[in-house]
Amino acid sequence: MAASSDPNPEGSNEQQKRSEIYTYEAPWHIYAMNWSVRRDKKYRLAIASLLEQYTNHLEIVQLDDSNGEIRSDPNLSFDHPYPPTKTIFIPDKECQKPDLLATSSDFLRIWRISDDHSRVDLKSLFNGNKNSEFCGPLTSFDWNEAEPKRIGTSSIDTTCTIWDIERETVDTQLIAHDKEVYDIAWGGVGVFASVSADGSVRVFDLHDKEHSTIIYESSEPDTPLVRLGWNKQDPRYMATIIMDSAKVVVLDIRFPTLPVVELQRHQASANAIAWAPHSSCHICTAGDDSQALIWDLSSMSQPMEGGLDPILAYTAGAEIEQLQWSISQPDWVAIAFSTKLQILRV
Repeated sequence: MAASSDPNPEGSNEQQKRSEIYTYEAPWHIYAMNWSVRRDKKYRLAIASLLEQYTNHLEIVQLDDSNGEIRSDPNLSFDHPYPPTKTIFIPDKECQKPDLLATSSDFLRIWRISDDHSRVDLKSLFNGNKNSEFCGPLTSFDWNEAEPKRIGTSSIDTTCTIWDIERETVDTQLIAHDKEVYDIAWGGVGVFASVSADGSVRVFDLHDKEHSTIIYESSEPDTPLVRLGWNKQDPRYMATIIMDSAKVVVLDIRFPTLPVVELQRHQASANAIAWAPHSSCHICTAGDDSQALIWDLSSMSQPMEGGLDPILAYTAGAEIEQLQWSISQPDWVAIAFSTKLQILRV
């Protein structure tokens, strides 16, 4: 999946020595997956199981650059209640903070990886509904890169909750939508957006909690929006996925309701989106057609006859359910399909 114009002026021999694709086979079906952000933990990822039972599993795996093997560390594998819907490592590139990993399922949990890498311990469990032992399961969450003490969660109970993870308290909880909230994404320090079964993308500003702005509503009534990606390099743009639809809708928040472009080259439902962490105009999408596609949106202001085509395509061995683009190593994208994790050089 190598592009011909290589942005990294590394010696070409060095690149020929290295593989473009590494694969790890997990003992179970993978759903949640994400890259570590820390500079000192290259090629490290967390993967979690999707098992229809209470006890699920999470592994921390790492590519050994010397022999090209992705290996799991048994000391850093642990059981998890229910399948995690998402997992994120602390956005701490400079390694200033403890090595933390967050997961969402019945609750938001934060896990601490010990300094000697001998074990993982549960550090905090966040319950947004103190009045009841039951909770609306969490569909997703996002860790605020600009202000890492904040995590926002989305729930099937129609709420979004903003947590202060240092004080372990609810910062804000708001009823964000009329139906289940399926995804949440930060767009800056105090601004986040969410998507819902009610078919809308809404943007919230924590300075004005009474109001939200509807950026987009799906054209067919009651068609859920299931994923949301906010472009960190150019926060005017976000992308969303419509449930059971092969198209990915790209939005410009300055022009609500009208998509800038619809990416329509998947042959089956789109499942995941990831904006490039180092480029404002590239996005990767993946879906049930087993394809991961990278798109260059720099030309999206001009109308395209017949629509935009991807600049790179990769076909996996099964439906791709998860996709993450590495922040600390932006020439690597990770995908998960069935029991396999693959990292691809782009």
